[in-house]
Amino acid sequence: MKTGKTITRQEFLKGSGLVLLGTLLGRSVNASMKPSTDAPEVTLTPMAYMPLVRGGKDSEPVCSRVIHIHDTEATDWGFSTGYYGNYVDQDVVNGMVDRGVMELAGASTISQAWRTLVPGYASGKAIAIKVNLNNAFECNDSDNSIDALIHPVNAIVRGLKQIGVAEQDIWVYEAVRKIPDRFVAGCLYPNVRFFGGCRESPGWSSQDPHALVTFHPPSGPAPSSIRIPDVLINAAYLINMPIMKTHDSAGVSLSFKNHFGTIRDPGLLHDYVFPGWSHFSTQYSPYIDIHENPHVGAKTVLTVGDGLFGAWAGYTTPPTRWKTFGNAAPNSLFFACDPVALDSVMYDFLAAETSIKSNADSYLSVAANAGLGTFEHGDPWGSGYSHIDYLRIET
Repeated sequence: MKTGKTITRQEFLKGSGLVLLGTLLGRSVNASMKPSTDAPEVTLTPMAYMPLVRGGKDSEPVCSRVIHIHDTEATDWGFSTGYYGNYVDQDVVNGMVDRGVMELAGASTISQAWRTLVPGYASGKAIAIKVNLNNAFECNDSDNSIDALIHPVNAIVRGLKQIGVAEQDIWVYEAVRKIPDRFVAGCLYPNVRFFGGCRESPGWSSQDPHALVTFHPPSGPAPSSIRIPDVLINAAYLINMPIMKTHDSAGVSLSFKNHFGTIRDPGLLHDYVFPGWSHFSTQYSPYIDIHENPHVGAKTVLTVGDGLFGAWAGYTTPPTRWKTFGNAAPNSLFFACDPVALDSVMYDFLAAETSIKSNADSYLSVAANAGLGTFEHGDPWGSGYSHIDYLRIET
């Protein structure tokens, strides 16, 4: 067993043990855990546990814990030929997800972690997973523009099955783009359902009173209400899986913007979220109105940020090397129940790699003021954070 210690970025890149940059002290962990696909449950020394509260204006504070798991063996693409998704080690990603959810939940086993993160689960309840396939425009999409990888989804399905979730009750969706053949073909669980272009229809006809997101800018014209898909309305829980990437117009595209793939007409909101556009304001963001729809924020039990490759050079580009990760891929996954804290940390990694458009982070301040989580800029490579409980682990 290894005891946590603070290390430098250089030590981190060389594979040193554990970095503890939040307020947790004195934890003991097994830093070499990498279970295979069919491995038995592993155990982890439990810690003092903060309730995982998912926030809202009148709720208790959100637990601001962000877990960052890094493993240099997760990918081995050479950044040139071939599809990058063919160069991901599923067993390593399984271990990263298992470790991340146990650390986030303060649990000693994988099943205990998932029971904590999916409270009150009962057989037959559906769990929706929002992936980011913003660059998928064809069923046979074969380009290398950054998109969701199936491997973290497989690892999550694997974990959910340990608490009795049936494969057919796991619904992966991307409501306004295609779900490519290669993405579905890579799924290890044949009964998982996919909703989006080329797959089952996400549905747009629900009469649920909250089927429309309404927008409330403090001044100026309000965007028209926009429908959310039936697949999300019918699900009991939601797991949000953004990619750690920049965006040419919005600045960044992280967990809040990932829900532009949850609403039917996201283009109607561009004026309000792109800094410098006509209706943009640092005091308002429609991201928050989307999150506060009862089928979105209230159902979100977990956010998993995909930083296996990420994209710091633009949201339509292929993955490129990160100088801050030793001229390699980030090989990272991020776990949180607080989407504001998670976006803050991923934003800081992007800002360490490249310059980001001014005011691209203003939505995080608006979200924090709305009680949705903790917004703070810090140094995830060094001094860390004062308010975000950030734990970086090298496996």
